[in-house]
Amino acid sequence: MVEDPNLIRIGIVGGTGYTGVELLRLLIGHPKVEIGAITSRAEAGIAVADLFPNLRGHLDLSFSIPDIDMLAECEAVFFATPHGVAQAMVPELLTRGVRIIDLSADFRLRNIPLWEKWYNQPHGCPELVEKAVYGLPEINREAIRKARLIACPGCYPTSVLLGFLPLLEAGLVDTSDLIASSASGVSGAGRQAKIDNLLTELNDSFKAYGVAGHRHLPEIEQGLGDIARQPVGLTFVPHLLPIIRGIHSTLYANLGNLDVDLQALYEQRYATEPFVDVMPGGSAPQTRSVRGSNMCRIAVCRPGNGGKVVVLVVEDNLVKGASGQAVQNFNLMFNLDETLGLGHPGLLP
Repeated sequence: MVEDPNLIRIGIVGGTGYTGVELLRLLIGHPKVEIGAITSRAEAGIAVADLFPNLRGHLDLSFSIPDIDMLAECEAVFFATPHGVAQAMVPELLTRGVRIIDLSADFRLRNIPLWEKWYNQPHGCPELVEKAVYGLPEINREAIRKARLIACPGCYPTSVLLGFLPLLEAGLVDTSDLIASSASGVSGAGRQAKIDNLLTELNDSFKAYGVAGHRHLPEIEQGLGDIARQPVGLTFVPHLLPIIRGIHSTLYANLGNLDVDLQALYEQRYATEPFVDVMPGGSAPQTRSVRGSNMCRIAVCRPGNGGKVVVLVVEDNLVKGASGQAVQNFNLMFNLDETLGLGHPGLLP
């Protein structure tokens, strides 16, 4: 099945979106991967390098129609697709022994009626949801190693969960009043053409959206509740930044213990995490410092030594917020070095 027995053959379903091409960029440089298939119904037959010229000379493949038999020849398949697509194909692929890493929201929410409400369609295979492992390595590393089906976290949830994680694990804050004010670059909206995403509409501007409700809200609430071991009260307000890549989340919580050393708490919690960098006290991380990398940078402070804790989190929404985290999960699933193919620093300037 694999020309080089030392390589793991993978397939990507949905290779024409931003997360799909980011997966290609990362996996081309992965020393243990053979890319066997890239699918796209709309672009079938077109050379990948013709659509994405940055990959010229790096990948000699054309897009193909999604085919179960072809994908079943892979050991792992990544789904970089709109919601609902993975649900239609994953059951058969799992039956045929393929491991699945799904970047969509299809298997993230355990509450099926809640998923159907937010995504406005029936769930295609609710029986698989309980078998899916939520792919946030900083929380579920050991479960990911054994998983056959990974539900990769969304970009906003990754930043919010990692930012609140040490506080909730230690039981230091009021879980009924958590606030996340998050902002994303426009690539988070996908590659489709929309007037609201035009340069002339976005440039020199900053706006909130989805204030009354955003699809990532129930995912964040579920994740925070799992960490806190009780339901949480969360106010989540997303914003759109006039940049291409990056997420910046500012998190607020009320401390119940004013004697805790927050800097030490965060440094100790993330001391062994390869892709979480706790900044020195007084720092304010910038989105440009993580652009193109799988790193999440965090700073924590207590303004005026008062009772409010503020956590600042930055990540690249296409890497740690999507495709890079998917590769991180892949490495864990196949007992590889977790950092393999992901060790490059951010791009500056």
